[in-house]
Amino acid sequence: CSSNAPDSAPPAIVPGMVHIHGLGINPSNETLYVATHYGLYTVESDQAPQRVGGLVQDFMGFTVTGPDEFLASGHPDPADRQQPPHLGLINSSDAGQSWESRSLHGSADFHALEYRHGRVYGHDSQSGAVMVSLDEQSWQRRAEIPASDLAVSPADADEILATTRQGLLRSTDGAITFDPVSGAPTLALVSWPDRGPLLGADLGGTLYTSTDNGQTWQPRHTLSAKPQALLAASDGQVYI
Repeated sequence: CSSNAPDSAPPAIVPGMVHIHGLGINPSNETLYVATHYGLYTVESDQAPQRVGGLVQDFMGFTVTGPDEFLASGHPDPADRQQPPHLGLINSSDAGQSWESRSLHGSADFHALEYRHGRVYGHDSQSGAVMVSLDEQSWQRRAEIPASDLAVSPADADEILATTRQGLLRSTDGAITFDPVSGAPTLALVSWPDRGPLLGADLGGTLYTSTDNGQTWQPRHTLSAKPQALLAASDGQVYI
């Protein structure tokens, strides 16, 4: 997906659940939600994926903050000529049926979005900065790094991992500064569950786990395809 502008015209046929950008479990019903280039979907084992609501907007960033409460970012439905190309931070209080602007409307495009410790952490593709908000309205702009994915420690609001093409980075000061994690694999995706090991995936599809907060990593299963999104859920389930 281009980070500069949405598609110039809507596709003749929406291809469905492709170009996946994010995953989340809704705690109200334990349903898996999948954020894609062509809308938000629910995935359940006994039926085909179902699009949520009528929006075919591009969800570049997506995270679940509570029961039926979601935050997202991205680009509007190409049929919606009233919206700017970048939606900033948007939220839904009805499990993705409807969305409202929260902040940075028209300016920010978060390709990585995390919610933890009552804070929102995002990597803005427009500025290249990691940004942090305590209220979803005002933002602190922090380090500029070429991050692909972010993961925040469940125990420490200031400890953040960021994946880049040059290697894994860690911040211990709330994303003000980042340092390389020596010896870590070059991960594309990383997920830090409330309990259990950290999970990472490289571009080739090899999964890794870490039981020491990302200091060392052990290779695990290798996928047969390139991963697009990764979620290590708090119940031990892993979604890729």
